Amino acid sequence: MRGVAEAAPSASLRARRWDVVILGASLPGLVAAARFGLDGLRVLVVEEEAATRRFAGLREPFLIPGNANGGVLDACMKAITVPLIERRKLEPEAISLQVVLPEVRLDIGDSALTMEELVAWGLAKPEEANALVKGIQAAGLAEREAMLEAGIVRGAAPRSAPRAPGAVRLTKHGRGLPEEVAKPSPRLAPVLDAQVRALSNLAAAPVPPEARGRLLGSALEGAWSHRTAEGFLRGCLRRRIQSLFGEFRTLAGRFDLVSVGNHPGISLPGGNDVWIGRALVVNAPRGRLGAALRELGSDPSDLLDAPPPTRRRVVVHLRVRRSVLPEAMASRVVWLRDPSKPADGTNLICLSLFPAPQAGSDRIELVASAIVPEADAAADAAAIEAEIEAAARSLMPFSEGAVSREAVPPVRWDDDDALCDPRMGEGWPVEAEVRLSTKPPVYALPREAVGALGVEGDLLLGWRAAELVRSELA
Repeated sequence: MRGVAEAAPSASLRARRWDVVILGASLPGLVAAARFGLDGLRVLVVEEEAATRRFAGLREPFLIPGNANGGVLDACMKAITVPLIERRKLEPEAISLQVVLPEVRLDIGDSALTMEELVAWGLAKPEEANALVKGIQAAGLAEREAMLEAGIVRGAAPRSAPRAPGAVRLTKHGRGLPEEVAKPSPRLAPVLDAQVRALSNLAAAPVPPEARGRLLGSALEGAWSHRTAEGFLRGCLRRRIQSLFGEFRTLAGRFDLVSVGNHPGISLPGGNDVWIGRALVVNAPRGRLGAALRELGSDPSDLLDAPPPTRRRVVVHLRVRRSVLPEAMASRVVWLRDPSKPADGTNLICLSLFPAPQAGSDRIELVASAIVPEADAAADAAAIEAEIEAAARSLMPFSEGAVSREAVPPVRWDDDDALCDPRMGEGWPVEAEVRLSTKPPVYALPREAVGALGVEGDLLLGWRAAELVRSELA
C-alpha cells in the first residue's frame, strides 16, 4: 500500500505546524477538534472553500434529539465543556418532527402527544398506540444507554453512561425492538419507515433493529430548534473550537497529502507550503476525497481508497416569506408522498425551516432534500432538484413572488450529503476502525460506521475518536 508521500525536500519549504490537522468540517470532526483543544492541543480544521459559501443550515442535522439531561448531545457538550450560555442558544422544541402522508399530518413529540396524534389521525387505536409508543420509548432509552457506554471506535475503552442523580440503570427492556414495533400494522409501517429513512445517515443498508429503536425513540425526546441564527449546532461547536485557540482555513483547489519527518499534513499548490500535524484526521468520505484529488490532478494516497458513496442527499434551498407557510407546518417535516411505495428517492422529502440570517426579516430559509442513488444524481441532478422544488412549492399554493430559490455551491470532497454504507460485518454495534496509518499517524472518521445512529452517531464518533487519538499522541 502506498501511504502518505514524504514532501520533497526544498530550501523554500515552509511548514506550518499544529498538533492535529483535521481535513474536512463534517460534524464528527468539529466535535473532535473541540475535544482536542480542551487538552491544549493546537488544532487546524481545513474546509473546502465552496462549503463555507453555502447557507449554514444546509449542514445542520435534520433532527437534534432534545433530551437536556442524560442525552447524547448533553453528554457530548459537557465533555467538551461548552459554556452554559452557549448551550442555551439551542432552544428546546416540543414537536420533534411532523410526518406527512396523504390525509395525515402527524406531530411527533413526547410520548403523550405522539399517542394522542396516532389515535386522532386514525393510525392506531388507543391500546395499540400506547403499546407502540411505550415500546419505542423503552427501546430508544436502552440503546441510548448502550451508546453512551460503548467505546464506539476500536481501541477506546468502554465507560459508564452518565446518569442524573437518583437515576437507575435500565433493566426492563433489552436492546432491539419489541414485537409491536418490529411488526407494526400496515397503516403504521410507512410512518415508521419514513422516520427511520429521514434520521439515518446510511446509504442503502438496512438499519439494524437496535439502531432503529434509537432513531424512533430519539424523536420522542423533543428537539433542539434553530429559532435564532446563533442557535445552530455547528456554529456552537465552531465558537467552542475558536475559544480553545483552534483555527479554520479553507482550500479551493488542488492539494496533496504529504508528510514531513513522519508528521502528516497537506501540501498546498506549488509544493512550498505545507500544513502538518503530529496527526492527520480525514473527516470526509475517503472515496469521495480520493476521486476529487484525482480530478484536480493529484495522485492520492492509497489510504483514500474506499468505496464511493452510493446515495446522495440532494438539497434545494428556498427563501420563503413567512406568511405563505402553512400555519400547522412544523420546523421539520418528513413527507412520504405515496405510502404504497418505499420511503426512498423523491417519494420521501424532508423539509427544515431556519431563521433568516438577518434579524427581524420576514423570510424563512427552507431546506428541502431527498436521498437518491448517486448515479441518478450524477446523471441529472437538475431534474431531481426541480422535482424537489416543485413538491415544496406545492405546499404553498398561494406563494407566487414570495418564494425564491437560492444557489447551493457544489462541493467536491467536504461533503456531508454523500452517503456510504459500512462494509459487511462492520457498522453499529461493531466498533469503528479509525486508524489508517501509524507511520505517519493518519486517522479517519468513517461516518458510515455509525450512520445507522444518525446525528448521535456523528457526535459520539468525533468524541470517542478524539480521545483515542490524544491518548496515542501522548
